[in-house]
Amino acid sequence: MAGKLTKQEKSWILYDVGNSAFVMLATALIPVYFASIAEPGSSVVVAWGYAETVASLVLALLMPVLGSLADLKGNKKKFFVGTVGTGAVALAALGIPSTALAFLIIYVVASIMLNGSMVFYDAFLVDATDEERYDEVSSQGYAWGYIGSCVPFIACLAVVLGGPSVGVPMDVGMKIAFLITAVWWVAFSIPLLRNVRQTHYRQRTAHLVRDTFSELARTLGRIWRDRRLRLFMLAFFCYIDGVHTIIKMSTSYGTDLGIDSTQLVLALLVTQFEAIPSAIAYGRLAGRFGTKRMLLVAIGAYLCITLFAAFFLRSAVEFWVLAVCVGLFQGGIQALSRSEFGKLIPKDRANEYYGFFDIFGKYAAVMGTFLVSVFTQLTGNSSVGVLSIAALFVLGFVLLAKMPEAEG
Repeated sequence: MAGKLTKQEKSWILYDVGNSAFVMLATALIPVYFASIAEPGSSVVVAWGYAETVASLVLALLMPVLGSLADLKGNKKKFFVGTVGTGAVALAALGIPSTALAFLIIYVVASIMLNGSMVFYDAFLVDATDEERYDEVSSQGYAWGYIGSCVPFIACLAVVLGGPSVGVPMDVGMKIAFLITAVWWVAFSIPLLRNVRQTHYRQRTAHLVRDTFSELARTLGRIWRDRRLRLFMLAFFCYIDGVHTIIKMSTSYGTDLGIDSTQLVLALLVTQFEAIPSAIAYGRLAGRFGTKRMLLVAIGAYLCITLFAAFFLRSAVEFWVLAVCVGLFQGGIQALSRSEFGKLIPKDRANEYYGFFDIFGKYAAVMGTFLVSVFTQLTGNSSVGVLSIAALFVLGFVLLAKMPEAEG
């Protein structure tokens, strides 16, 4: 790592180390804790799915404007600090409420801030490195993020699962876990703030609000007229929705099936360790076989994973199989999507375009969790809800396959 990456690249990567701790906690432990304070007889999958849907929808409505304003000179770091700071406070406060509704409200705020910070973070990629290194740096970010998520998460596991044996109840252990993760998140945001400068930006204008909305409309029009960009964005909208839904709903789905919470958490921890070499390998395979081809492989794999979850996942052993399969492709599909988009856009307008990239991803995150919740509620069968995600991967695969290769 030290011999190949610049100081700016390392600093950018370290934020993946910081924010991934919250992502891991939200994937593995927080849904389990929520289940313990939820109303008896209520569906954890439905409640958690709707909470994730609300968080994604609010973020998607806010980010077009905030993302465009962040493109102005000197603004990107201000918005980054605001989302990280607010999110960390909300995360630490998750240990306060004792009712399910209050807990979900605070969690939604923390989730919005986490994902909002990721919008500005992704846009910093064009400031931190050069285009020919996008695949490598983006993949390294996800790989080191998996390492970074494991360190505080193991500490949280020790407190939450091992606490009762030394007289520390689970609810107190979770309060400590929220604090550990919040401090970790803030600490690893500091290198980016110190060492990465916003080198791509727009100048302020006299009519800021009007020009902001006008620029958003023009950028969206340029994306739609470019066939390669249009097909990529539509494909990304579909398949990344499926990926996000699986990440967000896996633990609550396993809980709904009656799988022991310890088995769920340990399986997801193995996924994190497995994803470290997988993400790096995926970035290097993209250099050999092409980014688009490797993305198609990952989408096809996720379709198979979804079918397995819907038809065969019934026990802890099958959940472990699912976790191992996800670990092989999770980091690769996210990292290469981020870097492939950077190759498709005009570099002099990179910040605006990356804003739309993240906006599409956040709007997409609404659909999958909503589908799972609705189909589960209508049928009373969470497996049917999970099966609805398969359509997203099929659409994503077809649209990406139709995207023309670069000319020349």
